[in-house]
Amino acid sequence: MTTQQPETVTFGAQPLRLEQIVSLAQRTARGALDESPVWRDRIARGARFVDSLLDREGMIYGITTGYGDSCVVAVPLHQVEALPRHLYTFHGCGLGKLLDAPATRAVLAARLQSLCQGMSGVRLELLERLQAFIEFDVLPLIPEEGSVGASGDLTPLSYIAATLCGEREVMYRGERRSAAEVHAELGWAPLVLRPKEALALMNGTAVMTALACQAYSRADYLLKLATRITALNVIALQGNPEHFDERLFAAKPHPGQNQVAAWIRQDLAIDAPTAPLHRLQDRYSIRCAPHVLGVLADSLGLLRQFIENELNSANDNPLIDPDEERVLHGGHFYGGHIAFAMDSLKNLIGNLADLLDRQLALLVDTRYNHGLPSNLSGAPVETAMINHGFKAVQIGASAWTAEALKNTLPASVFSRSTECHNQDKVSMGTIAARDALRSLELAEQVAAATLIAANQGVWLRQRAEATALPAALTEMHGQLGEDFPPLIEDRTLEGELRLCLQRIRAQHWSLYA
Repeated sequence: MTTQQPETVTFGAQPLRLEQIVSLAQRTARGALDESPVWRDRIARGARFVDSLLDREGMIYGITTGYGDSCVVAVPLHQVEALPRHLYTFHGCGLGKLLDAPATRAVLAARLQSLCQGMSGVRLELLERLQAFIEFDVLPLIPEEGSVGASGDLTPLSYIAATLCGEREVMYRGERRSAAEVHAELGWAPLVLRPKEALALMNGTAVMTALACQAYSRADYLLKLATRITALNVIALQGNPEHFDERLFAAKPHPGQNQVAAWIRQDLAIDAPTAPLHRLQDRYSIRCAPHVLGVLADSLGLLRQFIENELNSANDNPLIDPDEERVLHGGHFYGGHIAFAMDSLKNLIGNLADLLDRQLALLVDTRYNHGLPSNLSGAPVETAMINHGFKAVQIGASAWTAEALKNTLPASVFSRSTECHNQDKVSMGTIAARDALRSLELAEQVAAATLIAANQGVWLRQRAEATALPAALTEMHGQLGEDFPPLIEDRTLEGELRLCLQRIRAQHWSLYA
């Protein structure tokens, strides 16, 4: 039996897909630098041009001047070599939780891909060391708070710059270690950053972009899972499958909305004979599920465009053009596109969570669930009065949904003038990306609760009426039953909810192609 080799993600001139960043983050792919002599020569020419500037010009931002508002402060040549270390040193003030291992790997990959555009004036040796950090899983300990999203993710990225130089701490082989110790163990000499290299490492959008790649992947899967949950709930609630008719959706041709409806038709085997209808029109959380989820489905293309353009861009300042030998001063560190994408995703995911929460509310309520037991309890008549089934789970889902909805407030409109009013308009993209991941975490909790409850509802419906399930739902029902047996007598469900969350985050169930 042959073992499948992991994908190799090549950092260089070619653009990367966000899925490749996620694969690197999950250690299901390995990275490598482009071996092309043309690309490597371009990187070398950029570094040589930066070195030559010291002889040609007096004032070069971030090389012979201070940073930010201090750009008017000249740095004499004998202090130029010390300037990069000062940059990452004074930015070592991050707070909050540390980024987890997958997020940190994604940040390393995003920063490397930006520098590989050949517009940052860094040495090949720096790119090779960044790639080695990814390969050997040397993970800088990066506090997640402290970036306003322009001049890029300065404070969190300072932890990468510092650890490349053998300072601060890393996680290596499951242990928190000093970067200097790990360098020595691996036989590496810590880097001494050249002029412009600390700025190139720090003055960019790698943290927000890396988190956005992860958020996109989770949202894409959650869209499909919410669609499958809806199909299960149509069965559990004896819904009207005609709400998803192809002719109906042809009259309002939003592609993503139509795709969601098509997935539900596929799950319900809608061309097969259906049971007598109990209701002409279902409540909106069932009938309008394609319309709610379709907004997310139709937005994913735009979100991908924003994220991948940022991922494959040179986004530091100044840029170094090795072809025309020019220094280009600008503001590519501004993370506005990622901020907009993540603020939008928070809204889309909040609506998804709210949809599933409303479906769960229908399932547990005997006024609306078409004959299912109260709170989906499977208890026999003798103990029905003391069993409460999914009552508390529905309360929890309501709480998680409320927090996700509260979290939809856009971060990008809260720009704060900072750094002596040099950074007087900033993107807040990293806060937006962190918010989006929190919204996804909450929505996944709602999905876990609603999925287990939907499966219970299907079990109860089959027990009462012995109806056959369509093939796709039969498979899903069986898979879920292996981990989540029917709830007959009350039991503590926290462990099962956590297991379901693990399954969701691992994208365990194969959903629509």
